[in-house]
Amino acid sequence: MNTKFLILAAAGALPALASAQNVATVNGKPVPKARMDALMQQAARSGQPVSPDLEARVREEVVLREIFAQEAERRGIAASPEYRSQMELLRQTLLIRELFADYQRKNPVSDADMKAEYDKYKSQAAGTEYRARHILVEKEDEAKALSAQLKGGAKFEDLAQKHSKDPGSAQRGGDLDFARPESYVPEFGQAMSKLKKGETSEPVRSQFGWHIIRLEDTREAQFPPFEVVKERIAQQMVQGKLQEYQRSLREKAKTDFKFSGN
Repeated sequence: MNTKFLILAAAGALPALASAQNVATVNGKPVPKARMDALMQQAARSGQPVSPDLEARVREEVVLREIFAQEAERRGIAASPEYRSQMELLRQTLLIRELFADYQRKNPVSDADMKAEYDKYKSQAAGTEYRARHILVEKEDEAKALSAQLKGGAKFEDLAQKHSKDPGSAQRGGDLDFARPESYVPEFGQAMSKLKKGETSEPVRSQFGWHIIRLEDTREAQFPPFEVVKERIAQQMVQGKLQEYQRSLREKAKTDFKFSGN
């Protein structure tokens, strides 16, 4: 086979290969396909489905950008102080974004870390949950009158629907569902936790008014399975590690600037 022919054939293939790396040519300047790839990756990260239609729109976008950018260059905008100051801000933004992305890649959260965090949350949530109903009114006299009606045989749910000033529970007959005592203001939580199932309290005063509380049931605190909350825990831990990294960089920096809170 003729070696000279092979060399010429390979040389002829080079322009075609280079062309494959470009989206188009604008005023004699090639538009690299890498720009299109970068925009496609951004779209995919934002959740947009990658499709031929998206690819066509992105291809058009990069060509339009080149047309507009060339015109800006022709007008000398790239030399303006406004452009340069904006470019410096953009340069910093991109550098910082890549810095934090690199840190996250090199400091991943392991399954063991997430499980340990889950166990910590679970132990903190352990205890008794109480399911109570309440009637909230403004004045002590109202509360005493309703308490007397309850002792006379009136239904708690009916009185709650008719008289309670708590819009979140009144239409449910005063039902507050299961919650820990710490979820409520101290006066309410303490009075509720002293009741036995089926008991109704005397009027209890809080910052919201006067409550009559009935305890419906108790149970051990419920906590979702690890797999259900794993992703949320991972996000929180990643964010926490990143905030700690940012804090360490700030503390190590030598600056005469005083940050707020210092």
